[in-house]
Amino acid sequence: MSMSPSPSADQPPVDARTAYTERLDLPWWLWLAGLVAAALLAVEIWMGAPGVRSWLPFAVLLPLTAVGLWWLGRIRVAVVGSELRVDDARLPVRFVADVVPLDVAGRREVLGVGADPLAFVVQRPWIGGAVQVVLDDPADPTPFWVVSTRHPVELAEAVLAARDALALSGPANEQG
Repeated sequence: MSMSPSPSADQPPVDARTAYTERLDLPWWLWLAGLVAAALLAVEIWMGAPGVRSWLPFAVLLPLTAVGLWWLGRIRVAVVGSELRVDDARLPVRFVADVVPLDVAGRREVLGVGADPLAFVVQRPWIGGAVQVVLDDPADPTPFWVVSTRHPVELAEAVLAARDALALSGPANEQG
């Protein structure tokens, strides 16, 4: 019998080639605010009415709110092998020209009034940091990706390390 710890249910399986992984989940206070707002709405609908109206708003609104909050925090960001993965999107690191870690002000500037409409953006307002991944792919009109992250420097280093490792391994492994 092996004494190695088993992975927990809330963490994704870690690939041997995974350099970075993060889930963009909601902080506890947003869960609390959302569920309190749903409970207040259920109380407003109930307002002392007898019968089905006494329990139905709570039975419907609270679970729907919980599912909605879970859905908002489902996005995963990972650097696996030679790819940057953001939810279902995949970016081979061979097309990465540079990665710029952004703080709150930098993210606001990149996504502000002069933002490029062709950019790929996965932004979560409750997460302050982000990275800007500048692309070098003549066949793709997307100039860059902007991805929210709680650890912009670590994600930038992981993407650049994967790109550099791919460049060192040669063109034989670029299909990976």
